[in-house]
Amino acid sequence: MRIMLRVTIPVEQGNKAIKDGSLAKTLQAFMDEHKPEAAYFLPYKGMRTALFFFDMRDTTDIPRIAETMFIGLNAAIGMIPVMNADDLKAGLAKVKF
Repeated sequence: MRIMLRVTIPVEQGNKAIKDGSLAKTLQAFMDEHKPEAAYFLPYKGMRTALFFFDMRDTTDIPRIAETMFIGLNAAIGMIPVMNADDLKAGLAKVKF
């Protein structure tokens, strides 16, 4: 299932993580393992935020992903199932009225 993972890092923790190198290391480790089809980095509500779009093969991966971000970056996360245009087209073809 395609997922959008939003990782929002509090400013103080983000400052510390940049200085000690753990921010880049944690995010790169996630990208190396999950190979997101897209990754975006932006300020969101005044905090450093990353958006990753990737295929989650099994929901049992949720705790491992979440805990890595919680423990490593003191981040707030959100996971939302998403579709690309092809997924939407296929889904709409299944709609019966």
